[in-house]
Amino acid sequence: MWGKQGCALAFIGVLLVVLVGCQSQVVQEFPLTKFKAETMLDEGIRQYDNGDYKLAARTIQGSLDAGLTTRSQARAHKYLAFMHCIAGQQNQCRDEFRRALEIDPRLELKPEEAGHPIWGPVFKSVKASIPKQ
Repeated sequence: MWGKQGCALAFIGVLLVVLVGCQSQVVQEFPLTKFKAETMLDEGIRQYDNGDYKLAARTIQGSLDAGLTTRSQARAHKYLAFMHCIAGQQNQCRDEFRRALEIDPRLELKPEEAGHPIWGPVFKSVKASIPKQ
């Protein structure tokens, strides 16, 4: 009735419908823009670790603008807070920690971060001021 070519084309058509209808959840939740944003965040953290705070702040803010995942948004704001604290900008430091905690109320600093004399107390204060859910 259809011949070999007709059957092959029908099979390919059905396969395409199945594949298009079955996009994985990972692909839908992690599009290419998120991958780019995550890569930018990693680069910004490397710049931070190397002491290039101005460039790190721009790169990390760019990663936020590019569309990070929710968890990574909190991480980005944490690093922005660190840099504001280092620069003596206490209000901005608090604001960034507050943003991070609004995104992820369970956010905690690593022990070596929590013990930092500048931002450790600021983070603890901001965290204590956020109502428990």
